[in-house]
This record gives sequence, structure tokens and C-alpha cells, in this order.
Amino acid sequence: MFYEPKDGHGLPHNPFKSLIVPRPIGWISTVSADGIANLAPFSFFNGVSDTPPAVMFAANGRINQGRLKDTLTNVEATGEFVVNLATEALSDEMNATSASVDPEVDEFALAGLTATPSRIVKPPRVAQSPAQLECRYLQTVDLASSDPDIRNAVVLGEVIGIHIADEALTAEGRVDTALMRPLARLGYMEYTVVEKVFSLDRPA
Repeated sequence: MFYEPKDGHGLPHNPFKSLIVPRPIGWISTVSADGIANLAPFSFFNGVSDTPPAVMFAANGRINQGRLKDTLTNVEATGEFVVNLATEALSDEMNATSASVDPEVDEFALAGLTATPSRIVKPPRVAQSPAQLECRYLQTVDLASSDPDIRNAVVLGEVIGIHIADEALTAEGRVDTALMRPLARLGYMEYTVVEKVFSLDRPA
């Protein structure tokens, strides 16, 4: 089949996100200007550079949607956020933090997670997560939207602190990805887990 998104796809469900897979989950923790912790997952997330290390997440959704508004508001107001690695063992907790709730609700408590202090930034980290990236906000890039009620905002941040659980490192000093079993987003309500890892040598 072929379709132009502006004309519709004619399928029962939109296939677009099922074709960009798997997508890492940016489990973003922030604090409001009043000090209220916020935690929400974003499935458009990735690293964008490594010198210095930087990440992006796309807060796409309806302007009045809680997790979109609160995360963006907090990051832009405070200039800081943390990316927590979502894993298979934390899938239920991650899903719980996707709920749209009032700004005064602490999603750490909502999901039964332990908030632990960061070293450099103010937003707390998810203690149960095996890795976290402390980030300093760089900028927001607003993309065009075909719906006036939807904001497509790409947030960029520089990684200024990295936490890795000791048990997630091999004796050779490599991150054991399969051991951590990171959670990734597919299309629809589907997820997958990294459990098979293989290597390829680049051509000379």
C-alpha cells in the first residue's frame, strides 16, 4: 500500500509509529518551580550527539494534556531534567506515570517509585532504574502542527551527569544491555524488550 499522511491511511489504526521501531523510551523526571516532582515517559527520544553528550525528546500532544504541559513547563522554567532508563522490570511503573494527572500530583508516589537525589540537577532520579542521565536544558524546537490543539515540541538537553548501576557493568567495563533489559516502544499499545544483542564490525 501507499498513502499520503495528509489524505489518511484507510486502516483501522495509524501505522506510522509501527514503522519507526523500536523506539527508546525517555522516562523524564522534572521538578516544577514550586518543587513538585514530575515523571513521564516519552517514546520519541534518543541521543543526538556524544561530544558533548546530548539527548532529545519530543513532547507531542494536546496542549491541555497533563504530562505534555507539566514536563515542558518544568524543563523550560527550571532548565533541568533527568532521563531514567525504563526496563522490563519497571514496565508497570512506567505505564502508570503516563497518566494525565494534575500538576500537583507526584508521579513517583503514584507509581510506587523511590525518588533519589541527583548529583548536579534538582530533579530526582528513579532509584529503581539501572541508569540515569542528568541533563541541562538547551532549547525547545517547535515543529509545525496540523492541529491547532496539538503542540509538537522537541526538547534538547546536554547530559552533564551519568549514573550506571555497578551490576549493569561487565568485568570488562562494558554496559550489559541485555542484563538491563531496556524497554522500547513499538506501535499501538505494543512494547518490546532488548534481550538479544549481537555485534557487527564496520567496514574498513
